[in-house]
Amino acid sequence: MASPTSTRVERVRIPREIWVLVASAFVIALGFGLITPVLPQFAQSFGVGATASAIVVSMFAFFRLVFAPAGGSLIVRLGERPIYLAGLLIVAASTAATAFAQSYWQLLVFRGLGGIGSVMFTISATALIVRLAPPAIRGRVSSAYGSAFLIGGIGGPAVGGALGGFGLRVPFLAYAAALVVAAALVAIFISSSALRPPADAPVLPVMTAREGLADSAYRAGLVSAFANGWANFGVRNAIIPLFVAANIGKEPWLAGAVLAIYAGGNAVGMNVAGRLSDRLGRRPFIIGGLAVAGVATIATGFATTFPVLVALSIIAGLGSGALNPAQQASIADIIGRDRSGGPALAAFQMSADAGAIIGPILAGALVDSGSYALAFGVTGLLSLLATIPWSRARETLPREAGVAAASSVR
Repeated sequence: MASPTSTRVERVRIPREIWVLVASAFVIALGFGLITPVLPQFAQSFGVGATASAIVVSMFAFFRLVFAPAGGSLIVRLGERPIYLAGLLIVAASTAATAFAQSYWQLLVFRGLGGIGSVMFTISATALIVRLAPPAIRGRVSSAYGSAFLIGGIGGPAVGGALGGFGLRVPFLAYAAALVVAAALVAIFISSSALRPPADAPVLPVMTAREGLADSAYRAGLVSAFANGWANFGVRNAIIPLFVAANIGKEPWLAGAVLAIYAGGNAVGMNVAGRLSDRLGRRPFIIGGLAVAGVATIATGFATTFPVLVALSIIAGLGSGALNPAQQASIADIIGRDRSGGPALAAFQMSADAGAIIGPILAGALVDSGSYALAFGVTGLLSLLATIPWSRARETLPREAGVAAASSVR
């Protein structure tokens, strides 16, 4: 006969609204993956070098960083759903405009403006997950959401590399269409009434970034988010396509394949760590993920053959996959379900975006003046250094949630 605890936990299911966000995340990632392998080459088609090419990636992150505080405030005032939908449509318009850019400067502006919409839907989705995810399965929810991005990211770069053969502008139009589809999914299947609290419900207090800074885990999260943004959202997307073209082969599908394989390793790492972090804690997977990804990234700069680069991409993907759901679940633990986390989430996202801005620019400069090995070495070292604050931070997994999650798998 099942114990009351295990019976209760076995009934914990991922809410329908989160599954809609998961489906939307898959479509977004599939579209984003289409442009990842071709964006640096598209920039270089206007006659610029590696640094200027990387700045295009950084400009997108720069607009995300600048608009993040406003995005958090808009969520508090207007709610998550309208900000999420507006963000998707802004990125769709920006991406369509990027496809028709006639100069490097137009490309820089059009792609950069998409960062405004990107941070809007990113913070909105995270706020919804924090509010809707049952505490006992936060890691699993974060894993499901992150895995949807990664599964889409597996197919996206491969397809985008192939589409690039028909012209470097084609993947951008396909991405814009994918974003419209994602917005339609959320508009149709997540109603405003489903997210509206009861009339007599108390107004949730707002957790500020300053309040979060008093928590050692939140401070450590800002550091790991910065390192993760630098390595996995900045340098990998901006430099890997150039590295492949310079050292492996110039065919667009090669860069797409490497990015897709990395995403595959990411998906595996997320699936495992997302579930286990609900039982064993967040810190082991954050620290281990940073260490594995850091070492693999350093080694990437010395890869000279396609098979070696593939192997290192798998390892780096596993490491960052272990990091992401545990890190996101930890932030959700800190905020909790009884507070509105818009400002605190915005600061967390700003830290990741700051890394995604600085990383590609510095890495591009190191490539132009030094070598790819130096660029990847600095990036990997930063991930290793980010393990230090987490080694001193508190464990955020609620004890009762961990016990409940463990009982559900016995």
